Amino acid sequence: MSTDVTNLFRGQPVMAILRNMDPRRSVELASKAWDLGIDLVEVPIQSPDAVPSLAAVIQAGAERGKPVGSGTVVTEEQVRQSAKMGVAFTVAPGLDPNVVNLCRDLRLPHLPGVATPSEIQSAARLGCTALKAFPASVLGPEWFKAMRGPFPGVSFVATGGIDASNAVAFLDGGATTIAIGSALEDSGQLDLVAEIIATRGTS
Repeated sequence: MSTDVTNLFRGQPVMAILRNMDPRRSVELASKAWDLGIDLVEVPIQSPDAVPSLAAVIQAGAERGKPVGSGTVVTEEQVRQSAKMGVAFTVAPGLDPNVVNLCRDLRLPHLPGVATPSEIQSAARLGCTALKAFPASVLGPEWFKAMRGPFPGVSFVATGGIDASNAVAFLDGGATTIAIGSALEDSGQLDLVAEIIATRGTS
C-alpha cells in the first residue's frame, strides 16, 4: 500500500525506541539519536502516561525535520490518537488487520509485528511490505536468513533484545533495520552504533 513504511526505513539501518521515559529524558535521548545519525525514533504508548513523552518528542522532531513514530499501537483508538498527534508512522508488536486497515484509511504508515511465516504471509496480503520481526533476540539472525527466501519482497525491522553487540549479526542475517533502546544510554555502545550507521546507511 502507498502508506507502507518501506520508504521510511530504506537506508536507515538503525531505529531508536524510547520506552518508559519521562518527556525530558525522551527528548534528550531522541536528540542523541538524531545527533548520531539515527533519523527514525519511536516512542511506545503502551499506557496513557507515555503519551506526553511522545508529544514532546514529536515537537522536538518537528524542529529538526525528523520523523517520529508511536509504538505498541494495538487498538484503533491508539491509531486515531497517534494520527491526531501528528506521528509519521505507527508500530505494533503484532498483526491486527483492523489496525492495518485503519492506518491505510488515515494514510498513516504502519509497521506491524510478525514472528512466523503465516503472519508474514498475512501481512503481505494486507499490503504490508515492511514488517517488525519481534522478538528478534528469540528469533535469532538465522530466522531472517530463512525468511528472505520465501519472502524476497519483504523487509524486516529487527526489534527486541538488540544492542550494538549483536546488531551486525542481524543486519548480516537479512534485517534491513535494527531497533535499539538501551544502547543509547550506554556510552560504550555509541561508537559501535555510529559505525553501523556510517557503514550501513545510505541517507
